[in-house]
Amino acid sequence: MTENGTTPLRRTALGKDGPQVGVQGLGCMGISEFYGKTDEAAARETLEAALAAGVTLFDTADIYGRGRNEEFLAPFVAAHRDEITLATKFAIERTDDPQYRAVRNDRAYIRRAVEGSLRRLGTEVIDLYYMHRHDPAVPFAESVGAMAELVREGKVRHLGLSEVTGAELREAYAVHPVTALQSEWSLFSRDVERSAVGAAAELGVAFVPYSPLGRGFLTGAFADAGKELAADDFRRYQPRFTGDNAKANAALLAPVREIAEAHGASPAQIALAWVQQRAAVHGLTVVPIPGTRRPERVAENTAATRITLTDAELARLEPIAGRVAGDRYPDMSLTSVAREH
Repeated sequence: MTENGTTPLRRTALGKDGPQVGVQGLGCMGISEFYGKTDEAAARETLEAALAAGVTLFDTADIYGRGRNEEFLAPFVAAHRDEITLATKFAIERTDDPQYRAVRNDRAYIRRAVEGSLRRLGTEVIDLYYMHRHDPAVPFAESVGAMAELVREGKVRHLGLSEVTGAELREAYAVHPVTALQSEWSLFSRDVERSAVGAAAELGVAFVPYSPLGRGFLTGAFADAGKELAADDFRRYQPRFTGDNAKANAALLAPVREIAEAHGASPAQIALAWVQQRAAVHGLTVVPIPGTRRPERVAENTAATRITLTDAELARLEPIAGRVAGDRYPDMSLTSVAREH
């Protein structure tokens, strides 16, 4: 039992050769950007609450707040370095132009990026270093080869990829073993089941689903982003949160709510339990990273790992993803979907 009387998370190996981590992690992106204003004191309390609950995988990226998220995490990292598995990412380049995004996988960029992340995080080694997005113009021999150099130099312990296809995962793995694949996977987003999930299971790569709550939509809180979200919340511009799409998608949540009521749980907990059990169907290790800035949400999310859905309940949830209106992003070109055969 933890100090507050709750049951700590089970542990699992993060991939075939990776570290032992809690079966649920914490996505830290929203602390610094994209989801409106953050109460930093509450966010720091959230980090501590997550660790106390048994969360050990903490996920950030150099793009989040243009480095501010890594800087925000630095004091927490310093206080708990031996207790946590620290993950960050490179590849998406930003400038002072808020509209600018470029994907950089070249060796020179990777080496600059890792030094910046190490400095901002205040650590000598990154436990899990992801390629945030893949540029097909840069061969994996160069990009993953450069990442492998960082492992040999002791700056990085394990390698990860994000938003790659199954074929790309296999190609990258042939250059250097990959510990984890991070891509969007939820009741609302199942594109990864086309090829990436099978390849990860075959290779012994752990799957780290981001946005397992559909960026909050699966909590049942949204039906009209224009009325319910802050002006600086990027979900106001996501197709699934917009206009008629949002209303249609909200209607899809009826079975989630009914199953939640039967379990004395929240819709969010049912969505998280679904991800855990769906991964088990594929023989896959999974560590979802729901994001939150509120300690009470940590308790709710981690409790979902103790819910088991029946076969009948899973069957009721099965059709949802095929009926979702709107893409995941306004521009899907940086996702694996754009390169899926």
